[in-house]
Amino acid sequence: MSLTNHIQADQILDCKGLACPMPIVKTKKAMNELFAGQIVEVQVTDKGSLADFQGWAQGTGHQYLGTLQEGDVMRHYIRKANPTEVKEEQAFSSTISHEELQAKWSAKEKFILLDVREPDEFALKHIPGSKHIPLGELKNRLAELNLEDEIVVICQAGARSERACRLLADRGAKSVKSVLSGISAWAGETKGSHSI
Repeated sequence: MSLTNHIQADQILDCKGLACPMPIVKTKKAMNELFAGQIVEVQVTDKGSLADFQGWAQGTGHQYLGTLQEGDVMRHYIRKANPTEVKEEQAFSSTISHEELQAKWSAKEKFILLDVREPDEFALKHIPGSKHIPLGELKNRLAELNLEDEIVVICQAGARSERACRLLADRGAKSVKSVLSGISAWAGETKGSHSI
């Protein structure tokens, strides 16, 4: 979506340097201070935030107006919905703990481990054998997945994986689970430049 520099934000929220899910958490709090129709500009450096804000706005009824990028900073614009349009964002009901995932992994069960983080996040640390499709590309890359298989989705902290699970379930995936707390709390084997 193309934007001009003429969007007048009612509030500017500085989330530079914060990673998922913190920009969304701070935006939720800021929305409580705005009146319906007012616009918040959220300044973010997390590359995965574009898909996060688009999905969050869709899930809550607020209007995603677009994003401007200036260097490493993305400026997301969200208009607060009228109270009758606001939806309570639902947590995805089917989840899996790190312990359950480790047990499936150790038992060599058949499932797809789908990592929906951005490429640089994946390069730093990922679970060996995981399939990487960033959340923002998932809708266009569904053909790469067998929706009949069990799909376990992981992200950094759990927010993006929930959005990915909802998308997959809406597209007909039979068994989808979101990894609680994401890879940030994963103690098992990893690969990448910051792996342990």
